[in-house]
Amino acid sequence: MRLFEKTALITGAAGGIGRAVALCFAGEGATVIASDINGTGCAETLVLLEQSGGSGISVPVDVTKEVEIRELYRHIRERYGRLDIVVNIAGGDCEPSAEVEEIDYLNMSANLDLNLKSCIISCREAARLMKPQGFGKIVNMSSLVYRGSPNQFSYSAAKGGIYAFTRSLALSLGRYGITANALAPALVEVPAFVAALGAERWEMLRKECSQRYPLGRVATPEDVARCALFLASDDAAFITGQILEISGGARL
Repeated sequence: MRLFEKTALITGAAGGIGRAVALCFAGEGATVIASDINGTGCAETLVLLEQSGGSGISVPVDVTKEVEIRELYRHIRERYGRLDIVVNIAGGDCEPSAEVEEIDYLNMSANLDLNLKSCIISCREAARLMKPQGFGKIVNMSSLVYRGSPNQFSYSAAKGGIYAFTRSLALSLGRYGITANALAPALVEVPAFVAALGAERWEMLRKECSQRYPLGRVATPEDVARCALFLASDDAAFITGQILEISGGARL
């Protein structure tokens, strides 16, 4: 078991990717703190985790509120006394399709709050726990659109910011035995996204991307989870400040 006796926080644990990561980590021996604004979905993730033999807790948190992130980490400190791994997955695109001249200030701010600011604050609190223990693994969720994407201006900016911030973390925290890396998936088949698009539009998008990606398919949540596991394990002990593209060869 690659994460035996490790304590791991997963934000966004009610979503497709977050749930896959939580189950994957639990299967590798980690005690999982599953967090999400969707308390019901988060609890469902915990039930699935326990049914598969894992252990952990679920903690509903709105990551756009600094006070709730701080309370989450206070709870972790009091209950476990340490934190070995944090995977910051919580996020989403609040303005998925807009021309540059149509960028809305409130939607732009929501994208930065949900994707970038939440990640920064979570990593700040994680560092306060990890530095004294001299060990830690930080895995942040960027996206392939960190390279840029038409009609996803503020979301791309937020995901690019996560990569830059992750590199800064790596430079700052390496001396304390803490690694920091980022994941950059292309299109992932997650239930919420499929439901939001509708079956017909999703199938059109899936087929179009599958034809463009050299591996001939879109990603699954489990594809992302296995990459998160690699970066959170000792297999990646000498890797820090990197962004791992989970893209099936897209944008080569």
